[in-house]
Amino acid sequence: MSLFRSGPDRAPVDEAHRHTRGAGAEAVLPDVREQSEWNAGHAHGAVHAPPSRPAAGEALPRPARARPPVVNCRSGRRSRQAAEPPLAGGADAVDVKGGVQAWAVAGHPVVGDRGSDGSIA
Repeated sequence: MSLFRSGPDRAPVDEAHRHTRGAGAEAVLPDVREQSEWNAGHAHGAVHAPPSRPAAGEALPRPARARPPVVNCRSGRRSRQAAEPPLAGGADAVDVKGGVQAWAVAGHPVVGDRGSDGSIA
């Protein structure tokens, strides 16, 4: 059963935010963008999961394994691919519709690599 009303494979940005915020969050938010994109700005509370990791057959980062992953990227294309079962390392993953761009437009926090306000690269 999916945490999200829109279906088992896509998460609207507001629902993704609700399910991934705080220490007791139901889901985790892996960001599958490159290091420079991550450094520029990412969703507050996200876990960096560079695209080379799943492409090399590695599982998601340890913090992303204990809870259902809600995969995020810039616009939603890479996260949609990363949420597919072979790349998600067997996890029951969904992706954020519209990616971190939609996250920022919705007013959810985006931070840079030093915790300051971030931008979308």
